[in-house]
Amino acid sequence: MTTFSTQNESTQKPVQVAKRLEKFKTTIFTQMSILAVKHGAINLGQGFPNFDGPDFVKEAAIQAIKDGKNQYARGYGIPQLNSAIAARFREDTGLVVDPEKEVTVTSGCTEAIAAAMLGLINPGDEVILFAPFYDSYEATLSMAGAKIKGITLRPPDFSIPLDELKAAVTNKTRAILMNTPHNPTGKMFTREELETIASLCTENDVLVFSDEVYDKLAFEMDHISIASLPGMYERTVTMNSLGKTFSLTGWKIGWAIAPPHLTWGVRQAHSYLTFATSTPAQWAAVAALKAPESYFNELKRDYAAKKEILVKGLKEVGFKVFPSSGTYFVTADHTAFGLENDVAFCEYLIEEVGVVAIPTSVFYLNPEEGKNLVRFAFCKDEETLRGAIERMKQKLKRKV
Repeated sequence: MTTFSTQNESTQKPVQVAKRLEKFKTTIFTQMSILAVKHGAINLGQGFPNFDGPDFVKEAAIQAIKDGKNQYARGYGIPQLNSAIAARFREDTGLVVDPEKEVTVTSGCTEAIAAAMLGLINPGDEVILFAPFYDSYEATLSMAGAKIKGITLRPPDFSIPLDELKAAVTNKTRAILMNTPHNPTGKMFTREELETIASLCTENDVLVFSDEVYDKLAFEMDHISIASLPGMYERTVTMNSLGKTFSLTGWKIGWAIAPPHLTWGVRQAHSYLTFATSTPAQWAAVAALKAPESYFNELKRDYAAKKEILVKGLKEVGFKVFPSSGTYFVTADHTAFGLENDVAFCEYLIEEVGVVAIPTSVFYLNPEEGKNLVRFAFCKDEETLRGAIERMKQKLKRKV
């Protein structure tokens, strides 16, 4: 049993946690980051850049602070940001949304996910989840009391097993929670896959929660927002954020876009989770979302170059690397190095090699399905990426 102590007590007490969260431990990202610091390892684990966001966005935040925009914002977002989000969504998808009734600003996409789950899912509702998945999905669904049904995406291409999905979706299904481009695999859902999901949802009156935070990091194919497919906007909550696209993950500016009848539930939950989001950061987000298209094109070029460095290096080290069409992650098979599973491999990689990766088994309902895979992040400067590859070339040897 895990224990804690305080300065005022000489005895130790068992930690306490609600039953709905008993199975969840300290997040893998926190665990690996702590180990990285302890061992002086190069962190290719957690998905945050080691370089800063653009000056024009930071200057907008500084100016907002100087201008006294420092008190609570309107709960669902300052009007200027809601309008900027709606304008960007129209440019990206062709959909026209009402910024006052259909856009909700949240404290990062993680809060948008939580608000959608807690505001629209009842205890016992069945929600389909594609594994592997961002770890907050399962925890948030557990807090909502959902019944989770998993569909596993498998290497090498992590395509959706459409027959399995068709069998899984019934009139008992309340929602599908999806993520494209996909963390941790880098997979992008194809038009065929999205159209199949859409068809199943309209036939069975199913909602879709679509996490699209990596929409601007799509390399081999164009990102398609499922809300843009015929008949889908009325049943979709589209979630996104500023952090990944503008390398400002610490600002925690996110949003949810949904028709009014779904926005109501999202906003009800949001009101009692955080109520409002950082005011000066919202003003800066307005400037960010008005960036010229050249910014997004350059971002994609920069990340494509970083991905090439990492993928080429990992292959030279001896990993089997799977294709990544989007995000800033690459998934690889570690089994050639002889460790029993992904957790053991990642611990060895940190302690003996000095590089951090994330074991993917934590992203599965059944951890056995991910025991051969690890995730590397390439949202780092090129010197860091090359340094990590060099360490692995020197100290990591194939066993088979």
